[in-house]
Amino acid sequence: MKKTLTYIIAGTSAIAAAIYLSGYGFIFKALAMNVNKGPITPSIDDGEKFPSRSIPNLHPEPWKKDQNYNTGVLTEKLVGELKKTRASSLLVIRDSKLLYEEYWNDHDASSLMNSFSMAKGILSILVGCAIDDGYLESENQLISSVFPHYKNSRYGKHLTFRHLMTMQAGLDWEEEYHHPFSENSKQYFVEDLAGQAFDIGFKEMPGHNYEYQSVAAQILGLALRKVTRKNLADYLSEKIWKPLGMESPAKWSIDKQGVEKAFCCIHATARDFAKIGQLIMQNGRWKGKQLISEEYCKRMLTPTKTNDAFCFTIWADDEHQLQYRFFYGFLGQFIIMIPEKQLVIVKTGFYNRLDVDDKKRPLQVKIFAEEFARMI
Repeated sequence: MKKTLTYIIAGTSAIAAAIYLSGYGFIFKALAMNVNKGPITPSIDDGEKFPSRSIPNLHPEPWKKDQNYNTGVLTEKLVGELKKTRASSLLVIRDSKLLYEEYWNDHDASSLMNSFSMAKGILSILVGCAIDDGYLESENQLISSVFPHYKNSRYGKHLTFRHLMTMQAGLDWEEEYHHPFSENSKQYFVEDLAGQAFDIGFKEMPGHNYEYQSVAAQILGLALRKVTRKNLADYLSEKIWKPLGMESPAKWSIDKQGVEKAFCCIHATARDFAKIGQLIMQNGRWKGKQLISEEYCKRMLTPTKTNDAFCFTIWADDEHQLQYRFFYGFLGQFIIMIPEKQLVIVKTGFYNRLDVDDKKRPLQVKIFAEEFARMI
């Protein structure tokens, strides 16, 4: 019995050592962080699991409520979708007023929820701000102008800010969420995001093909930090959170080096996520002030020739009578903008098996857009 136990301990130790030496030590960090803190997989409630940097607000301005606030009844189809995907919040803004909101699973209007990849769209907003502020010439500026080591790469020397936002970077990265040894899993728990991102090479010329890659957003975030000489959280607070009168301060998860997880992990309330959708639907204008160049906003919302369902890290659907744009995050986080109806819909939840169309757009977004457009 003692020999058997010894062999088990020795074998386990050998496996653990092999995992660690192979560069997968982050798995132990993930296990340790989640033992007493809920699900071991990523969650919309991960805000307390990781260190973060605050995104301060200033002079909060709550949404004005529509005269029919919360008087409507959701359709059976909507209720079914919300239950199936374990929704935590649902908000509807109509004509710049709060028409409907509901929360589930111990969440409320003050809950800070993980944006996941909706943060990638927010990064694209900050690129527009950086151009307006003179930190960047345009979205076509070379990344090598910020990180000179890319000049030594056959493909990397052609990489631009636009390529990173349109997911045409040509990086040697496979987007994979379903096993613990993937680069995405490592990215979520790694202690040095810059080290991981700069270690990724290229497999083809940037600008030729679309391939969704979270590391592209991380490189974009690192570049923004360098050109602005500001932390992403501070710049987001300065350009968006304070001018929009966000109701609550938010926070952005960081690694051990103090670098924001640019590919995800802005923790904010559903009400404040809705303000981002309203701002972009208004082409960067807020209460009479142009916070982001209107021309840039229009470019940001224009689908690429390579993928007509994707803009600057914001998704599009122009193929049906009802056209809309949306921010999309892992586990079903959405900010949906429908200009024709002056609607902004925010939905957050916890469900990783969403059905998608042939362009990888969640079918649930189409359901929400059409159902609310029909109701309203």
